Amino acid sequence: MPNSIKRRGLMLVLSSPSGAGKSTLARMLLTNKEELELALSISVTTRPRRPSEIEGVHYHFISPREFERLRDSDALIEWAEVHGNFYGTPREAAENALADGQDMLFDIDWQGALQLQEKMKGDVVSIFILPPSMADLKQRLHRRAEDSEDVINVRLDNARNEIERWRSYDYVIVNKDLDRAFHEVQSIVTAERLRRDRCPGLFDFVSSLLDEKLN
Repeated sequence: MPNSIKRRGLMLVLSSPSGAGKSTLARMLLTNKEELELALSISVTTRPRRPSEIEGVHYHFISPREFERLRDSDALIEWAEVHGNFYGTPREAAENALADGQDMLFDIDWQGALQLQEKMKGDVVSIFILPPSMADLKQRLHRRAEDSEDVINVRLDNARNEIERWRSYDYVIVNKDLDRAFHEVQSIVTAERLRRDRCPGLFDFVSSLLDEKLN
């Protein structure tokens, strides 16, 4: 589709149980700037920062009190409590980006995805990432080596409940092979960008085609 045709941005939502690969896929999608040009929606969270995480790049790390202030003032477009910590998406940045035609990537859990689908249904493209097996999921959590054994056990306990939410997503991908999963997500983004209802500029474009005079 010609770049001159005005298009509203979409909200690409990736969800999965911890360890199934959504964060890795998100990084791959963001790195592919020439083809995808996705911008990451930076969530706020009350969770302590991990050693590998950077403030303002992975999350905005804030206090529970500050989170409550944002939530209660309707400054968050979605929020959720996950593993005892709070996560949320700032409203203003997301809405401005969509209006400018920027596609936003949301690395969030099923609770946040459900809220986005309810509030901004026409803008959301949701993808749920499944592990090939529960045994594989457990191995991935251990290989990550960023959580204690107790935290890993909690994540495994919660994984089954999270996986049961797969029916509420537009697309479901089994992440057995990372490169294949990446290309499947990329294909979804390409197709969704071409949807008629995401391209209000098509009205003017088609009108100009019909009005065009041929010699």
